[in-house]
Amino acid sequence: MTGSAGFIGGAVCAALRERGDAVVGVDVMLPLAHGAGEAPAGTHRLDVRDADDWRSLLEGVDVVCHQAAVVGAGVRVGDLPAYAAHNDLGTAALLAAMHEAGVARLVVASSMVVYGEGRYTCPEHGDQLPGPRRRDDLDAGRFENPCPVCDGPLDWALVDEDARLDPRSAYAASKVAQEHYAAAWVRQADAAAVALRYHNVYGPRMPRDTPYSGVAAMFRSSLERGEPPVVFEDGGQVRDFVHVHDVARANLAALDAVVDRPGGSWETYNVCSGQPVTILDVARLVARGTGTGTGVEPRVTGQYRLGDVRHVVASPRLAAERLGFRAEVAPEDGLTAFATAPLRHQVV
Repeated sequence: MTGSAGFIGGAVCAALRERGDAVVGVDVMLPLAHGAGEAPAGTHRLDVRDADDWRSLLEGVDVVCHQAAVVGAGVRVGDLPAYAAHNDLGTAALLAAMHEAGVARLVVASSMVVYGEGRYTCPEHGDQLPGPRRRDDLDAGRFENPCPVCDGPLDWALVDEDARLDPRSAYAASKVAQEHYAAAWVRQADAAAVALRYHNVYGPRMPRDTPYSGVAAMFRSSLERGEPPVVFEDGGQVRDFVHVHDVARANLAALDAVVDRPGGSWETYNVCSGQPVTILDVARLVARGTGTGTGVEPRVTGQYRLGDVRHVVASPRLAAERLGFRAEVAPEDGLTAFATAPLRHQVV
């Protein structure tokens, strides 16, 4: 397990240990996301980018579950080297070390950001692929993607795993690179791998109040300060929010599956709740869970980030059919409960 001291990696480790699996955790904890705290018991605090320090830990390992990554939307242009180093070089170093150690099965954490914009349909012209949104449209509050053919309104639809990859941010580009490295390793090493494309993950132990954590945690932190949650654009962006306990279950299913896959097998799966929700409703659900109910209405600002996409909602069908994975926590329940769930320490 790499990234085991992180939010998702910790949940996966706990689930593996609960069912009796032996787990070796390897992690580099970035202060921006984890602070200066100690690594959890049973975790080797090492740098995933420097395989010489931890290659010996692969002895006797059947399958690696790779969660380590710098996350977020790419808050600054200066973040580019961090994404390339931790996400891409770290993955490449891991794959090379696995091959040297004879470990040929992998589950890698990917993200829905690899799709860029989601799937759109025009009532008149069918499926359409809009380009990146223009700054002048965003400045004018025109947030929806128009049809490239008729300039009319587009409806969002569910994204399948065979959709074109079209990263729109530095983080997204690094996740696409991770997938490509893993897919190349599968072919070159006669190995097998599963990439899990997480949608918006939330739940206990999430980092607190940092732009590198999820939007649900940022909404909660605003409410704890007595401030209304700040919602970008008009709040109508549609996403899928999946609870970390469901993500851990998806990893267990993928680990069990990849062990039995033949060499040369490369599979990708959406990991989502299957229950789309708008960002404005996410803020309202978290507010409801704090006990403020509708007393604190989110503040919709019209701000935007150029790397953000308008709508991206995935289909859960393939993961259900081939991994037997179906999310159990509905966003309406999970996001409300998240308002009082324990978070990781304050990041400074």
